[in-house]
Amino acid sequence: MDISIIFKIASIGILTAVVGQILKNSGKDDIATLATLSGVILVLFMVVGMIGELFSTIKTIFNFG
Repeated sequence: MDISIIFKIASIGILTAVVGQILKNSGKDDIATLATLSGVILVLFMVVGMIGELFSTIKTIFNFG
């Protein structure tokens, strides 16, 4: 794992927060909620991929398969 994934997650969080605030201030609360939810889902997919790689590495190290 390198440091770039942390920057990617942080940039998605900042972008999601800014878009959410802009949409809330313009009166579009439902779209702001959807934008925030999509940012969370995007980060979750990234984390799930990293966890899958971790399990594959552990499986390879200990010769489980």
